[in-house]
Amino acid sequence: MSGLSSIVTHMLSQKFQFWCRTILVLSLSGAFPTHAENIPDLQSLIHQFGIQYQSLAGLEQDKTIFFNVAENHEKELAAGVVIYMIVTPDKVIEFIKNNGMASVEVEVTLQDFIPLNATLETFNRFNFEGGSREATNFLAAKSGNQFNLSAQELQTVRSINPINASPIPLASQVYREILWQRWQDYHKKGLKGIAAYDRSAGKTADPAKELLVASLNNKILVNYFPDLYKIWLNYPVALPAGVDEHFFLINRQVESRPTVDLVHRIILTADTGGIILSRQFYVGHSYNSNQLMLICLPFRNGSLVFYVNQTFTDQITGFGSSIKRPVGREQMRRRMDSHLKNLSRVLTDH
Repeated sequence: MSGLSSIVTHMLSQKFQFWCRTILVLSLSGAFPTHAENIPDLQSLIHQFGIQYQSLAGLEQDKTIFFNVAENHEKELAAGVVIYMIVTPDKVIEFIKNNGMASVEVEVTLQDFIPLNATLETFNRFNFEGGSREATNFLAAKSGNQFNLSAQELQTVRSINPINASPIPLASQVYREILWQRWQDYHKKGLKGIAAYDRSAGKTADPAKELLVASLNNKILVNYFPDLYKIWLNYPVALPAGVDEHFFLINRQVESRPTVDLVHRIILTADTGGIILSRQFYVGHSYNSNQLMLICLPFRNGSLVFYVNQTFTDQITGFGSSIKRPVGREQMRRRMDSHLKNLSRVLTDH
């Protein structure tokens, strides 16, 4: 088996290098859009998602239907859900554009906008929660799964002398500097600027490769938004008129611990609907990275909102993976269902 494993690893490595070269060629060619793309029609989209139109025909307000999304990485959990809302697509898009999807997530404790000219001071709203052990544990961080930190970031943490210093402000300041550097590296280099997490014993988790896999295998982008697909793969590139871009720092509760995320989001709108793409290019702990996509289309006197979530985590690999994967996927589906229903309620009351 070891021989077969090495062959597969070599083939995957070659595939990754091939796509990196392809992306570079596309980037240098300047093959990017000068105008917004057309939003796919409903029939085409549900066919691509493998949804039966009959199941949508009887869909009532705030009811959801789940659909399968292919998983193309050993650490990937993917799921899709669609909901019918009694609000038009432009109102769904406008709300998310102004408030962020995180505004309807009960797990979120902080959502902060990061401007394109961000400085270290931009991250000052982030602090470890008072009274928690997170700050103390962070200052004693080691390679492994407790915190998602690169080897260089761990060296920075180890160089700090916490003696006679209050752990919360000290840890908060060190983490803010790491977050600012993470944001700068991604903003300047895109996926190639994302540092891997040190998992000890020479092992790493690589969110850059994970997010590349998520994008390369997104058939909706490939088939219906080819120009947006190139932008998403090749970021940073100039965005065409009509595409909204934002960065966020989000703090949410995951596994009863505060978890800070750095998020990049772009929105493309058209007369018939819109698409929202978002990736968490840094995650504090528990999982490695995330990509989500929402597509809003007119339906009856409201909208259908399709939500696809791809999360990458080390927790579903190794012994018991055949059990952990479906359990993790089901937990993800429940959260997605809750978030969409919260969004619908907020929009209906808005």
